[in-house]
Amino acid sequence: MSTRTRPERIEAKPLRHPGRWILATVLIALAVWFVIGAARNEAYGWDTYFQYLFDTRIATAAGHTIAITVLAMIIGLIGGVILAVMRMSPNPVFKSIAWIFLWVFRGTPVYVQLMFWGLLGAIYDSINLGFAEVSLEPFTSSAFMLAVVGLGLNEAAYMAEIVRSGISSVPEGQVEASKALGMSWSQTMRRTVLPQAMRIIIPPTGNEFISLLKTSSLVVAVPYSLELYGRSMDIAAALFEPVPMLLVAATWYLAITSLLMVGQHYLEQHFEKGATRQLTRRQLASLADAEGTIPQNVQIVDEPQQKGL
Repeated sequence: MSTRTRPERIEAKPLRHPGRWILATVLIALAVWFVIGAARNEAYGWDTYFQYLFDTRIATAAGHTIAITVLAMIIGLIGGVILAVMRMSPNPVFKSIAWIFLWVFRGTPVYVQLMFWGLLGAIYDSINLGFAEVSLEPFTSSAFMLAVVGLGLNEAAYMAEIVRSGISSVPEGQVEASKALGMSWSQTMRRTVLPQAMRIIIPPTGNEFISLLKTSSLVVAVPYSLELYGRSMDIAAALFEPVPMLLVAATWYLAITSLLMVGQHYLEQHFEKGATRQLTRRQLASLADAEGTIPQNVQIVDEPQQKGL
């Protein structure tokens, strides 16, 4: 009997891509050229930049920006859930009201909406309930509250579609199985639907929160100028140096959004713990080779046996 010789091991060599290295070199050279040019350009006002980067007025304004963002996001989340339920309700009145709300707030610029909120005191000074008249002066006189409500209602229009898409992604069989087990609607939503929908809701919600932080710079339309952008521009107007103060504001926005992105990353990982994919060893090796990293939340299963012809 002839003995079979094992084939020699194939030494695979990676395909060379000289064009990529050339383009990467050009991009690095352009970046270095820009940094050196900006460092030497006096128009950036680096002395003023470093002087006001950690100024207490700027730090306080950053706190106001975070407060506006958090409060507006809370309103957006609560309003988004309510609007999503109304959109999915069989009641035509609820569906129509939710649709009109989304049409108005998603179809008009947020800056225009904030301008209207700033003029609310000139349009409505009180609300007549028939048996009593409620003054709106305490609310309309607070630019901070007007900014929070204006941003929050605008955010609710976008969060409604995110929540609705997340709930719709859960298979109907899951809901039917929960009802068969005797769960109420609230128990079904809390124990079955929302835990699965959160994997869909969390990533865009994190993006919306970061976007809302940057959109808060538009509250100067209310007008509210004690947040980060407005305060920076007030100082710039006194110094007659807008460029370095814009850089100060941009640095603070970048630092805050970077921290939020880190938090979003860990939050997404937390809600992905229950999501597993079943792959064979061959499929896992192919996926790892394509992505360059070993994917997480993967359960290895046996290769399916092929039936003989």
